[in-house]
Amino acid sequence: MKVIVLGGYGAIGSQAVAYLREMAAHVLAAGRDPKRADLLIDAGHPHGLDRVLKDVDVVLNCAGTEDAALAEQVTRHGAAFVDITASAEYTFAIERLKPSAPILLSVGLAPGLTNLLAAAVQHEAPAQPIDIALLLGAGERYGKASTAWAYQLLGQDFADPATGERIRNYSRPRRFHLPVYGVRRLLRVDYSDQHVLHRDLGVPVRTYFGLTSRLATAALAALTRLPVAAHAVPSWHLPGDQRWLALSRSANGRTHTLGGQVQAQATAAIAAIAALKAARLPRGVHHLHHVLDLSDLAALPIRLHPWYPPTPEPNR
Repeated sequence: MKVIVLGGYGAIGSQAVAYLREMAAHVLAAGRDPKRADLLIDAGHPHGLDRVLKDVDVVLNCAGTEDAALAEQVTRHGAAFVDITASAEYTFAIERLKPSAPILLSVGLAPGLTNLLAAAVQHEAPAQPIDIALLLGAGERYGKASTAWAYQLLGQDFADPATGERIRNYSRPRRFHLPVYGVRRLLRVDYSDQHVLHRDLGVPVRTYFGLTSRLATAALAALTRLPVAAHAVPSWHLPGDQRWLALSRSANGRTHTLGGQVQAQATAAIAAIAALKAARLPRGVHHLHHVLDLSDLAALPIRLHPWYPPTPEPNR
């Protein structure tokens, strides 16, 4: 299988390239840096892909470029397109396409792993509203695109997928009992998983976010209230470790949880598995929970840790 990884030398892309090569795929790291790229490609100008897409099976986008024209260009040549984006608006734009090859979205931790956790909870507790919790360690220095995306949400509103109510990112705290970390108050954030899952599972789904540092989480809640928050990207680095945890729980307390070390590694591992899966899908737009479930994660090149709270705890 031949795979091109856009942003293939970045924080996530470089590890996705390594994992795919371990899985015996022929992989080319693509980007704009001639010293680090196997292919010189600017993902912001998708027409440049025409010359390299012959005999390519999959293009994995880890570059942070969010342009539906890029997905359209790739699939027009018959290659599958996989994207690790968390952006709801970009996801909606991709879903409006009628591609001639498969597109696989919701790939990574959130969306991605969170989709699989929510689908597992919904299978065990049907017709129950679902809350998703994502806790990340700010001690890991993510790629520039990921960091900019997270800060860009400050001060921005989004429509709740179930009610249509306008909600400000990093607000509306909710209490979660998290394994290892104890009771935490996490904040609503506009990850695309809640929108896609609300539609696909037919129940209200809400995504909450926090950092392993309580102080850093409180800082996000404070910054999002500032009038200029969306235009002021902090230059400082928030404190924290490199652990992460993803949890999904139903309203009656049914819970699934997975965690690990280093978000970029987990995202890259899931993206690598997704890229191999995408090449064999029918044409059209798919999401990770359409094609994988939690049992498929045993094939990941890293180990995820199943953590369970001592007792199921209902929403509060």
